[in-house]
Amino acid sequence: MPTGKNIYFASDMHLGIGAQTSAREREDKVVRWLDMIKDDVAELFLVGDVFDFWFEYKTVVPKGYIRFLGKLAQLTDAGVKLYMFKGNHDMWMFDYFENELNATIIPNEFTFERNGKSFYLHHGDGLGPGDKKYKFLKKIFRSKLCQWAFARLHPNFGIGIAGAWSHKSKVTNARIGEKKLHPQEWIELYSKEVLQTRHYDYMIYGHRHRPMDKPLINNTRYINLGDWIYNFSYAVFDGVKLELKYFEKAKDGVPEWSSVI
Repeated sequence: MPTGKNIYFASDMHLGIGAQTSAREREDKVVRWLDMIKDDVAELFLVGDVFDFWFEYKTVVPKGYIRFLGKLAQLTDAGVKLYMFKGNHDMWMFDYFENELNATIIPNEFTFERNGKSFYLHHGDGLGPGDKKYKFLKKIFRSKLCQWAFARLHPNFGIGIAGAWSHKSKVTNARIGEKKLHPQEWIELYSKEVLQTRHYDYMIYGHRHRPMDKPLINNTRYINLGDWIYNFSYAVFDGVKLELKYFEKAKDGVPEWSSVI
C-alpha cells in the first residue's frame, strides 16, 4: 500500500432509481465523492448494489451512468485498483467492467491483508440464518441457465421486467422494514460464525443500508457501509486505522436506513 494512499469502501448506491433525491442528483453526488478522493485513493472497493439493476448482453449494457463510469475510468487510468462486488441487484456483471475499467469482479466473499490488518468483505446478501426464499432465488438467478434465458430477451423487454421486479422488491422490503429486527443482525451472526475458524480485524459488508461500526469478538470490528440513498456513507483505511465516514449526513428527520435491499 503506497505511503499517503488510502483504501476506500462504499456500497448500495442503487444508481438508476429515484429515491429521496433523483437518480441524476445521486449520481452527481457519487461523482463528487470520487473526485474528492482521487488524490489519495490506492484501492477502491464497491461492495455491491452499485446499480439498481445491471445485465450485460453480448453487445448491450444498460444505458446511463456516463458521469459515474467516466470518473471510474479516470481513476483506473491513473492506477487506482478497482474491485466491484456482485450484489443482489447487480449480480449479472460479467466481463464488461473487467474489459473497460480493468476491474476485479468479486462474486462472493473476498479476503486480503494490508499493513498487517486482515479484511473480510461480502455484499451481505443471503448470509446467516433465515431468508431462505431469497437464498433459493439467488441460486436460480446466478445459474448459467437463467442467465442464458434472460439474454435471449430483447433488452427493452428484459430490462422492463427487471425494473418491475426491483419495484416489487422495494415494496416487499419496505413492509419487512416496518417489523422489529432481530436483536442481532443475520450478518453479524454469520460473522461470529466465520470468526470461530479465523480471525479478521475488519469484516465489511453492504446490503443492510444501515451504517454500523461495532466490536464483535477478539478485537474484530463489524462494519456496515450503509448506503448512498439516505446516509451517503463510506469507510476509509489509511494504513493504520479504518473509519466510517459520511460524505453528506442524512437530513434531519430522514431515517438512517432504507427499504431498498
